[in-house]
Amino acid sequence: MRWRGLPLDVLLAVSGVGLDLLTTAHAGGTEYLPADMNIVMALLAGLPMGFVRRRPVPVTIYLAGLLIVTDQLGSFTSNTAQILACVALGVAGYRSGWRSVALAVGVTVVATAVNMADPGIAFTTNSWVYSVFLPIFPALLGAYLRGSAGRLEERDVTPDALLAAGGVAITVLSTWTSWHTGTQPVWVVGLLAVVGGLSLGIARRLPGVVFLAQGVLLVSADTYLNEAVNTCVILTLVSIGVFAMRVSSWAWTIVAYLTGCLLTAVAVVGPDTVVTPFRTGILMTLVATPIAIGRYLGMRQAAAAAERRRAEEAARAAVTQVRADQLAERERIAREVHDIVAHHVGAMVLRAGAARYAAPDGPVADALADIRETGHQVLQDLRELLDLLRDPERRPELLADPSDVVRESAERMAAAGLLVDLDLDPATDQAPLIARASAARIVQEGLTNVLKHAGPGTRVRVTVAPAEDGLSVEIRNGRPPTAVERLPSSGRGLAGMRERVRTLGGSLTAGPDGEGGWLLAASLPSRSAA
Repeated sequence: MRWRGLPLDVLLAVSGVGLDLLTTAHAGGTEYLPADMNIVMALLAGLPMGFVRRRPVPVTIYLAGLLIVTDQLGSFTSNTAQILACVALGVAGYRSGWRSVALAVGVTVVATAVNMADPGIAFTTNSWVYSVFLPIFPALLGAYLRGSAGRLEERDVTPDALLAAGGVAITVLSTWTSWHTGTQPVWVVGLLAVVGGLSLGIARRLPGVVFLAQGVLLVSADTYLNEAVNTCVILTLVSIGVFAMRVSSWAWTIVAYLTGCLLTAVAVVGPDTVVTPFRTGILMTLVATPIAIGRYLGMRQAAAAAERRRAEEAARAAVTQVRADQLAERERIAREVHDIVAHHVGAMVLRAGAARYAAPDGPVADALADIRETGHQVLQDLRELLDLLRDPERRPELLADPSDVVRESAERMAAAGLLVDLDLDPATDQAPLIARASAARIVQEGLTNVLKHAGPGTRVRVTVAPAEDGLSVEIRNGRPPTAVERLPSSGRGLAGMRERVRTLGGSLTAGPDGEGGWLLAASLPSRSAA
């Protein structure tokens, strides 16, 4: 069930009427108004709250005018008008522009000053401060909430601080003039008032405890300080509303409702009070109002939390879909690469195999056999790359021991015409596998570059040995013996080696050695860079 529009406005109107009936429950007639007019005055004060969400500034101005009128008539409804005007100012600060809010604040300041001024009593500085700051505070509070409403999360203590501040303001401002009238010391009554207001600051965290504490304070005030009973009733109703907002169990909510009705009856019903069905209905409606508002706010919070979860799930689903699309695109590209390259390499292997059987034994036959074996190895590596593109999370398996790969590369390049001197320290087998595998790939790429750029007949010395922090690889070739016909090259071999070494946190240098040759040196640490 979703509470929107009219139901919430009706709840606000009922709350305003109930508040006035509560505060004027023991009031009789005045010089200008008989006691029977209290219900009419309650309707005049409370019903406009049904429009406060849509027209907060006009409602505030109306309540300010009602405050002046009821003050002049001597009606106790002036207290309700003062409280509801502050509530309307808070809504105005939340929903309206600053010019409209400033107008509403100015009118309420004037009305509050008229309410504070008594004939024959000087209007003091304290009275002016009270008249000005009482309307300003709720307006500023509403403006603050408007700017931070989207950031009020469960971990945020701002709502708790606001509840505590509002509780203290209600208790102190409405009871401090009567602290000395009871049987208890003034400091005890003042301390209880402050603690009672501050306890609302933990109502969201411990709603049951705060509700019980407010009930105890209400019973105590009814016994020892009757002037503070109405204030304690207001705090109790607020704690009931927070309880209904935070506790989703209907059983506990009903228990809280019945307890609230009992506590309110203890405070409102006196020895001379006539209990009628109408008054009983008003009291039960009064207690039901904060519970209905609390349940509404609780459902709004639950709906907002569910919406956030749905948004998070939608975001995760979108990321998953993007990931799936990327994998599908990777697979498509891999399939195309495989089809194109495998076709040409396969044709090369078949031609080399056919030529191998037709050629006589000798260097030509050996070269053709080497081409055929290399082609088979290329196809195998291509299938491995295809699987890796299809599933990037899969760790590719090494086809051979890195040391064997280094030796095979040296033998293959020697068969191709390079004069290779290999110095492979056996202690390198103690190095981490990732470092040894990277060293093997660097040796492969380095020897291939020597063959491309220096040509057959070039002497090359390959050194792979342990270093202080891992492995060191050095490939040094001498001056090319003759003019070189350079083979096709993509120019990416050296960049690929640099990227591989950088990923491991190592370093790679390449350049002329000063003697007409070329030096490639790499340092591979045992642990990759973080």
